Amino acid sequence: MTRKRSFYMDFLPPVVIIGNECVDMALLTLFKAATLQGMNNHVFVAYAYAVATSFLLPITFFRRRSRVVHPLSFSIICKIVLLGAIGSSCQIMGYIAINYSSPTLSAAIGNLVPAFTFMLAVIFRMEKLAAKSRSSNAKILGSIISIVGAFVLTFYKGPSIMHSSSLHQPIGFLKSVDSSWVIAGILLTVEYLMFSLWYILLVHVLKEFPDEPTLVLLYSITATILSTVVALLSVPNASAWKIGLNLSLISIVSSGILGKLIGNIVYAWSMRLKGAVYVTSFKPLQIVISVALSVIFLGDTLHVGSIIGALIISIGLYAVMWGKSREEIEEDVGSSESPSTDNAPLLQSCRIETFENKTNGIV
Repeated sequence: MTRKRSFYMDFLPPVVIIGNECVDMALLTLFKAATLQGMNNHVFVAYAYAVATSFLLPITFFRRRSRVVHPLSFSIICKIVLLGAIGSSCQIMGYIAINYSSPTLSAAIGNLVPAFTFMLAVIFRMEKLAAKSRSSNAKILGSIISIVGAFVLTFYKGPSIMHSSSLHQPIGFLKSVDSSWVIAGILLTVEYLMFSLWYILLVHVLKEFPDEPTLVLLYSITATILSTVVALLSVPNASAWKIGLNLSLISIVSSGILGKLIGNIVYAWSMRLKGAVYVTSFKPLQIVISVALSVIFLGDTLHVGSIIGALIISIGLYAVMWGKSREEIEEDVGSSESPSTDNAPLLQSCRIETFENKTNGIV
């Protein structure tokens, strides 16, 4: 049981989170390529959420019929609708910003997410902050180191150490047609601040309703409705809604299934186990992934700064993971001495209840 718990609680979450970050950057790159061929970003968001909802609706329906499910209250539904409003707004702003700039800029500014999330988690008392606690200090220091490493990777190139030769000219997937990088930077900063709030609210909802597929379905339905209304008001031209058998269709379907459906379930599941601060601490990896994609697929040059930044980010992530694991050990010791979880912090009690449910066969 201890080995199974260690795999489920310690090994599996970072693996799926890193995989999810890789998929996110690949989808952003694919989206940029599709917009350069004329796809409208508002239409893209509406279609992508619709694809996710269409796939998840029958899965969730049959799943809820075949097992014991958690009851839905009006309060939970309202909170999920709020999640949908925040999430779809963030997606719309983010894709507009990428239209103005590139996925690389989005990944660079995304390094602010761990800091935003940590501050909000402390404000809402979802994370413990003790000056004399080694686990708290490790999480704070690790978050700072990861952010510093990401900015080193972004702004310092250094001498080149490898050039990826290509038989063709580099495709401008990550290059901007519009030079309004300031507008893009502002939009991305607001987007990631709102996303940090979204992560905090998601953890809160998961404590009351730990059913990820149903939650993501209701979230997707809300986001589909809101993004479709925005798209219809912004793009009244019917021709913009016609999608052929081209890169736009591939981008929409891929984003809907891998991003809006699987990606959101992975985020919800990971946060239910580990909390918002732990999950968002992996965000600086996006800039590493972005550089790797540029070298592999676009024939860009690999520089010393990229290697140094990636190493610094790795050290920061290790510090955060060590601090979180240390905190869980301290919580387990405290819970063994005092089994009651009535006064436990939100993330701790959520984690304990989740594991107890799993061991009892309840999902």
